Amino acid sequence: MTREHPAEARLKEHIQAVLFDLDGTLLDTLADIASCVNMVLAELGLPPHPKEAYKYFVGDGLTELLMRALPARALRGPGLKARARRFEELYEAHSMDETRPYPGIARMLDSVARRGLRMAVVSNKPQRFTQQCVSALLPRWRFDVVRGARARVPLKPDPAGPLAAARAMAVRPAAVLYLGDTGVDMKTAVAAGMFPVGALWGFRQAQELRSFGARLLIRRPGELAALLG
Repeated sequence: MTREHPAEARLKEHIQAVLFDLDGTLLDTLADIASCVNMVLAELGLPPHPKEAYKYFVGDGLTELLMRALPARALRGPGLKARARRFEELYEAHSMDETRPYPGIARMLDSVARRGLRMAVVSNKPQRFTQQCVSALLPRWRFDVVRGARARVPLKPDPAGPLAAARAMAVRPAAVLYLGDTGVDMKTAVAAGMFPVGALWGFRQAQELRSFGARLLIRRPGELAALLG
């Protein structure tokens, strides 16, 4: 575990809930996202991107994903909505072809549950896919809140979603540890007044997480238990 700032001495005494990002934090979704966008590209006669490129395309919701992966000419006029619909059709069929929890996630969630802490998932993935992935791939654990992208609800890094999750759990934002793998997650945690912890097994690098406010970085899911005491 690498520490960019000393952990608060009584962190374990203050934390009452853990809020998780989904893609790149709990689940390795990269291959299926990349495959579905590449299928959209192929249908347009365009070349695919390598899977690793999608680590930097994802994180800000479906619209931004498509704007980063597709040329502007494919998104003009009604193009963006059409490409989004087609991606969702493909992802509905292929969202769990290769998607799995990262190694160590089961033990990490068990350790949080044993401590009696509340748990929530807040993602920029569309709501129905967020719910489907959590229900199918993380069925053993009780999450008090599972929130994905929905109409008229701002995406992260706006803190509205995480703050709504904290209210639903009846926990003060300052008592929530926020675990995520991107700068967007760290910005969100800071804006929400939560404790930002960066997951280094996900899609982004330590420098990005540090620069957007991570107070601690962990290299493996099992290190979360040490933070919680």
